Amino acid sequence: MKIIKNLFALLFFSASFFLNAQTLDGASQNVAENMDKRDDPVASDVTKLPDAQLAMSVSYYPVTAGDVYTLAFAAGGTPVRYTIPVDSTYKIRVANLGVINCAGLTYLQLKSQIESLVLRNYPMAGVQFVLTSPSTFLVSISGEVNKTIERNAWALTRLSVFLSNELTAYASRRNITIESMDGSTKTYDLFLADRKADLSQNPFLRPGDKIIISRIERKVSVTGAVERPGEYELLEGENLKELIEVYGGGLAPLADISRIELYRRVTGREGAGEKSYLNQTSLSDNFELKCYDSVYVSSYSDLSPVVFVEGAIKGGDLASGPDATGLDVSTKIVCAFNVGEDYAYFARRNKWLFTAESDLANAYIIRSTSTIPLNLNPMLYDASYYANVEIKANDTLIIPFRQYFVSVAGSVVKPGRYPYIPDRTWDYYIGLAGGFDKSKNAREAVEIYDIKGNELSKEDFITPECTITAKTNSTLYYFNQYSPAVVTILSILASTLSIMAATGVLK
Repeated sequence: MKIIKNLFALLFFSASFFLNAQTLDGASQNVAENMDKRDDPVASDVTKLPDAQLAMSVSYYPVTAGDVYTLAFAAGGTPVRYTIPVDSTYKIRVANLGVINCAGLTYLQLKSQIESLVLRNYPMAGVQFVLTSPSTFLVSISGEVNKTIERNAWALTRLSVFLSNELTAYASRRNITIESMDGSTKTYDLFLADRKADLSQNPFLRPGDKIIISRIERKVSVTGAVERPGEYELLEGENLKELIEVYGGGLAPLADISRIELYRRVTGREGAGEKSYLNQTSLSDNFELKCYDSVYVSSYSDLSPVVFVEGAIKGGDLASGPDATGLDVSTKIVCAFNVGEDYAYFARRNKWLFTAESDLANAYIIRSTSTIPLNLNPMLYDASYYANVEIKANDTLIIPFRQYFVSVAGSVVKPGRYPYIPDRTWDYYIGLAGGFDKSKNAREAVEIYDIKGNELSKEDFITPECTITAKTNSTLYYFNQYSPAVVTILSILASTLSIMAATGVLK
């Protein structure tokens, strides 16, 4: 009977503990949510929020001052439950069974010691020991940062996460010192953590840590034909060879090491910096680099012949003009091509260049002093089409703008150019121009000519680049136009006759 009683007590205790643990876990979650709502720079990154489940899911979670644990077991059939906080002494009391020094222990190690202690006294205790509220603590950061601050962290906050958005442009990621609460210091190199996955260089933070960011000594950049272009901070004794082979990941397949460009921004002979050219010997001799040097490794692809494409095309990374293209904006870019390539293949490969404004049917090539017409439509959209128009170096491919306007002139309120709309007649565009000027055009007389100069009737649909002229045919308009001159002439004639009559010339 006593065994059955103990079993029922144990079941009751387990259910009670589960409900309590759920409540505590919910409270812990509310704490985290409240942290997230505060104006706190660490709350924006979920990895910086204390999470009891995450802490218990890893084997290395360190017991930290400020942690709150829950211990539950059955003592002689009676459920017992304790809340165990950890303070800065790292000595915790386990019920009335003893005291454990948990400094330097992980959660799993502490759990094992507590379970052993309880079971020695209560063999059928059914011990459960969980982390219900992980600790949060303050860590300071100073040195080459935007400002010296203290921020919240918890035991699974790594150094790199803590530093996000805090470093200045002159901050070193390779010389970071952490001063621990006991006064010991250690220097870390985050580049090794990022590139070599050396997590010993990206430690978890601990209560009382002080992070001190040093200033960079040499930062250089490498671009061009290397596998990992970028900006890197070199250590003492590292120069061109390490920059390219180690930091840059090595040369790309088409790298041309006979043409390495070095731009020295500071300490050069010229105030605005100077450019020099290095080669394979410079690489073998490990040419010495200065802070803010920029190295560009040329590629054999840079020597490919080019063709210029100009007109109604998109701007882009290769464009020398603006990105936006409109009906009155022309863009010019330079495209490399392979020797022997024809325009059909070139157009298909670069079809992203063309827009709705591109008049592909009337494209043409300017080659030296000659002009070669080129219809790109079948090259792009007809799979069976073949035209062996070979590209020559320094050709200029012109893509005209498709015409989308109609001109309205003459006796209208607002003469000008108006957007073309398909299947509209002359009166639509006269309306866009504000209608006829009634003082000049009384009978709606118009003249219509298409882009080729052919006259159209009023019944024809207007085509792009037509010109509609409202004729001036009002009698009143002509009278008003010439009446001042007629009146002036008559006045002069009458005055002349009057003078002649008065002097006796007219008898």
